[in-house]
Amino acid sequence: MNGGDEMMTAPAGPPQPLEWKFSQVFGERAAGEEVQEVDIISAIEFDKTGDHLATGDRGGRVVLFEKTDTKDHGAPRRDLEKTDYPINRHPEFRYKAEFQSHEPEFDYLKSLEIEEKINKIRWCQTTNGALFVLSTNDKTIKYWKVQEKKVKKIFEMNLDPQKSVGNGSMASSSNSNSPIPCLANGVSPDKSCNYLENDFSFPPGGLPSLRLPVVTSQETNLVARCRRVYTHAHDYHINSISNNSDGETFISADDLRINLWNLEISNQSFNIVDVKPANMEDLTEVNIGRVPPYPL
Repeated sequence: MNGGDEMMTAPAGPPQPLEWKFSQVFGERAAGEEVQEVDIISAIEFDKTGDHLATGDRGGRVVLFEKTDTKDHGAPRRDLEKTDYPINRHPEFRYKAEFQSHEPEFDYLKSLEIEEKINKIRWCQTTNGALFVLSTNDKTIKYWKVQEKKVKKIFEMNLDPQKSVGNGSMASSSNSNSPIPCLANGVSPDKSCNYLENDFSFPPGGLPSLRLPVVTSQETNLVARCRRVYTHAHDYHINSISNNSDGETFISADDLRINLWNLEISNQSFNIVDVKPANMEDLTEVNIGRVPPYPL
């Protein structure tokens, strides 16, 4: 209290310490509950802002998460920390989107099964509010675009089903018990009933029961679309992908080779490192871990 006029609020205390638990799957698991192998997380990656998180599992699925405190404070958490803005709770991420990135495949030339497990995920530059992600399994790299799109739905069907026969031909408004016979596709043996003839003309004012459906866009959904697929460039399992600083190229690495790709060209790559010896018995080193990006 300040002079009985102003109320002074006590500064909020620090957030409660986190309780860390080891888990390789999403969601709570009861004690002794069996974990499916396809649900085990095999890759995880933050984007450069820290506002988005991508995870991949052994089932070939990619799940995207979005930080929630960005909208609460009105500015990115990193900027608030630079200005000593008090943040009284730990960051939280909410589910944003999920899509099936890879499917199990079979290499008929080598008689080799290619599992769908996601090995690596990398975020690419964001453009016009759309998110771009690179994901790879042992042999195939895919370039994904995730953005919000308006879902178009048919709001109402104005065609009266009680007054339509066959393929859109109008039935007689008479209540006679002996209707005029019509063949398949709405064609009648009687020319007076056949509305597909050239001499048919619309009555004055048109046909009130034949109207076009109304298509509306009432909601938006996140849609994931695969823009590029990069294949047939690695004889060994891909263990790393990295974006380059130019935002247009990336590199992929397996045990013995490193290739340079352009994001917009999927049928050609350049081999920049090859440590495979002529005789495999002379092999002394392999590429493991993440290959750092080239500052192009």
